Parts: sequence; structure tokens; C-alpha cells
Amino acid sequence: MKKIAVLGSTGSIGTQAVDVIDAHPDLFSLTAVAANTNWYTAALQIKKYKPAFACMIDKTASEHLRSEVGDICTIFQGKEGLMHLIEETDADMILTSLVGAAGIAPTLSAIKRGIDIALANKETLVAAGELVMREAARRGVRILPVDSEHGAIFQCLHGRKTEEIEKLLITASGGPHFQLPAKDFPNITVEQCLNHPTWNMGGKITIDSATMFNKGLEVIEAHWLFHMPFSRIEVVVQPQSIIHSMIQFIDGSVIGQLGMPDMRLPIQYAFTYPDRFPVRNAKKINWNTLARLDFYAPDNEKFPAIPLAYEAGMIGGTMPCVLNGANEVAVYAFLHKKISFTRIFEIVRAVMEKHTVCHDITLDSISSADSWSRRCAVSLI
Repeated sequence: MKKIAVLGSTGSIGTQAVDVIDAHPDLFSLTAVAANTNWYTAALQIKKYKPAFACMIDKTASEHLRSEVGDICTIFQGKEGLMHLIEETDADMILTSLVGAAGIAPTLSAIKRGIDIALANKETLVAAGELVMREAARRGVRILPVDSEHGAIFQCLHGRKTEEIEKLLITASGGPHFQLPAKDFPNITVEQCLNHPTWNMGGKITIDSATMFNKGLEVIEAHWLFHMPFSRIEVVVQPQSIIHSMIQFIDGSVIGQLGMPDMRLPIQYAFTYPDRFPVRNAKKINWNTLARLDFYAPDNEKFPAIPLAYEAGMIGGTMPCVLNGANEVAVYAFLHKKISFTRIFEIVRAVMEKHTVCHDITLDSISSADSWSRRCAVSLI
């Protein structure tokens, strides 16, 4: 029985992780949950699964949760409370699906306790990949990817020698605007962005898909997860989202991981690695009706997020952290209709140009760079 804590348990990834746990009560137990404001969903999870600990970041939500669940479990509050939860939990694995840079400190705290990580928070490795991977290696902690793309690469790389790999091919859906003419980009609305053609995700992640910043962030994440130079990581648009990513070998052969779009697959594989089990009610590919698989190169003129991410990754140091922080601020400004869609790219580029890179990577330098990037981005809105 593997004890699992889910940070971000009420979001899209978190609720699907809980569904995986629910489907296999003989394999998993939910030992802790954490969320930001959605106390109602957290209360339902607590009443059903009886975790030992819970945490709500928002104070008012924490008070509502305490009132709703009583003494079923110990409830912590705020960012400090989340760190206390990690210190107290007896989890064998922690799924980190908090949104944005908020996942960095909790992930590092879990690593320092020697707890394996199921990583669904790409910003953790984007902003602090050098630090996180260094600590994980030092303490013998496994970081198992939950993003569908990195989960696919992880599966394709299993048992392969590094010297056999020519490059990683990260697939992208292209989002809702891939075929839209560039002249229409300034008029793209929030509502159009949130209408993703394939995946059901939260607001921030869905906007990242629309700008393709998600793919840029995934390139940086893949660099750290798989110790692969940026020159050997390529983005390929695959609109059907059936091929979740691929690896190309030095002899030209390509191996890909295919499946219907369902985040429970990579979540469950991270929980059970290296074993596989059925996924409850999972749809299977119908090879008799799968008429086509399309591939395109990303349009870097319409979607400058990808070249910006490559640039930040190759500069290194605190630059990827700055890219991430500026993007978060710009995305939420767009979601609140304060800026246009194309202004997201402009703000990120401007913040990167203003940044003086620090190559001494510590939690303090990352925190400082993150705070600076956010202040700088706000000043440009």
C-alpha cells in the first residue's frame, strides 16, 4: 500500500489523481491533501478518504474547511502550514500539482525528507531545475513526471542507453489558435483561449497552451528531467494529441507513446512505476476509426513563446525563473482582461531583456529572481 499526498488536490490534475487512488484501494491510500481556495471539494475528499492531514492556503477557505470536517484530520493553513504538512506526513510519494512557482518550496521540502515526487508542476523545474535535480540526486529521491509529454518520454526512454538517443520530440496540440492567421492574434479573447480542442485544464495552463508557453516550459523541464541539451529537444505539433511524445535514436528509428488524451494514464504510471495496471473507464484508441495523425512545425513567428523559452534555457541561471514569473503575471493579467493576448509575449520578452542573470542557484536567488520578475512584469501592464 503506497501512501500518497496530493498537493493541489482540487484542481484538474489533483482530482484525477484522487480518482486513480480511488480506483485502486488495494494499491494506494490518500494520506494528505492540500489546496488553495476550494474548500468544498477538499472537504468531500477528506470525508471520503480520511487523510491524516490537510492544508488550505487561503485563510477563509481554511476556516470553512475546519467547520465542515471537524476533527477528521489535522488541518494546516497558509504556505507555512503546507510546509508543516510535508514535515508531518508519512507519505511514500507526493504529487505536486500546485500551479506556478508555488510548487518549488514544497517540492524541495519533500525531497529533503526523502519522499519521491510525482511531478505535475512544470514550473518547479523551469524556475529551479538545477537546484531541484541536484537535491534529488543527493538524497536518492525519484522524480517521476506526470505531464503527459514527459511521462511519454519517460516511458520511451525506459531501458535505453543515453548514447543511443539523438533527440527528444515533444508533441504539442497547438492549442485553439494554431491555424488562426497572425493578423487576428491581437483580437483573441479569453473565452476563445479557454476553449481548448483536446484537454480540460485550469485557466492558467489553458492560456499557456493557447500561447504555447506550455511547450516552451516543457522544453526546459525536459532538459532537467532527462539531462538532455536543448539542441537535442524538438517541438512537434500533433493536433490529435494521440502521440504524447517521442524519442529519435541515432539510427533514425523513432519510438512514441500513444494513447487517448487522459491524464490519469501518466498519473497512474508515476504512482505504479515500473508496473502497469488498468485505468478505470479509460478510452482505448480505436484503430479502425483513427483516420489520420498530423504533424506540423511550430510557428515561432505567431508563437514566440517557444524561442523565448529556448533562449532562457540556454542562458541558464535565473533566466528561466524570470521567464516563468513574467509569464505567470502576464497570463493572469490576460485572464482578467487587463492586457491583450499578444501583450503576453511582449511582457515576457521585455522582462527578460531587463534581467541581470545570476548563476549561483540557491532557493534565495530563485526566490529573489521570481519576485523581481513579477514586479517588473506588473510595472509593464
